[in-house]
Amino acid sequence: MPLRSPAPAPPSRDALGLLRQAAEQLAEAHRETEPLRRYPAAYLAALRAGAAVLAMRARPRTRRGAPRDVWRLLAEVAPELEEWAAFFAGCSRLRIEAEAGIGRHVDRRAADDLLRQAEQFVTRVQLLLPR
Repeated sequence: MPLRSPAPAPPSRDALGLLRQAAEQLAEAHRETEPLRRYPAAYLAALRAGAAVLAMRARPRTRRGAPRDVWRLLAEVAPELEEWAAFFAGCSRLRIEAEAGIGRHVDRRAADDLLRQAEQFVTRVQLLLPR
C-alpha cells in the first residue's frame, strides 16, 4: 500500500489574522479617494499578505544578521512569489513618500494601479492556504 503524505497543517492564527487585516486594508484603500492615502493603504494590504506567507512558511533563524524586510524574506521562503516581492519592494519608496505627503509621483492612476496589484496579490496568497 503506498504511503500518503500527511495533510498540510492548517494555517496559523497569525497567518489568518494577517490575511484578514490585508482584506480590511484593501477595503480601506477602496474607500480612499486621495491618491496619497490610497497608495499606502494598498501597499500595506500587500505587506500584510506577504507577512501572512511568512507566518505560514518561515522558520526562525538562530544567527543574527542585518534586519531584512518582508519582501526579501518572502522571495526566499516562497519562490513562486518572487516577482510579486520584487514588484512591491520597488513600490516601497513611493509608499514612504506618499505617507509623508510628498509623493509627486503618486497620482490617481499610480494609486489605482497599485490597488489592483495588491488585490491580485492578496488573492494569490489566499490560494496558497492549505484547504
